[in-house]
Amino acid sequence: MSTDFTVTCHLSAAGPVLTFAGELDSATAPAARAAIGTLELCAGQLVVVELSGLEFCDSSGITALLAARNRATDAGAGIALAAVPPNLARIFKLIGLMMVFTNYPTVAEAQHSWRVPEPGPQAATSLE
Repeated sequence: MSTDFTVTCHLSAAGPVLTFAGELDSATAPAARAAIGTLELCAGQLVVVELSGLEFCDSSGITALLAARNRATDAGAGIALAAVPPNLARIFKLIGLMMVFTNYPTVAEAQHSWRVPEPGPQAATSLE
């Protein structure tokens, strides 16, 4: 496979947006995983992985996407895929990946779904 792959990241009000483009395969998955590993996540954020420019994704790429999901979940953040190309959406659906990730047509729609987390209940204190 080709090694043409780019990953970019920018921050939004909802959380980080990772954009994967090119071919996500065994040669390029380490770059995707490295980008995922550098994310500074907070509980309540939404990580959006934008895939409109992704032309190919093999099992190594799928593993990288699952690593992103695990990283987000461990931090108490959510994760969503955005703009999954039809050829990849078909594969992701066949293998059940679309049941693992929330999927949106665009990054904007994914971010619009995000809600600012409400503060948790405050611990009661006694002044005895």
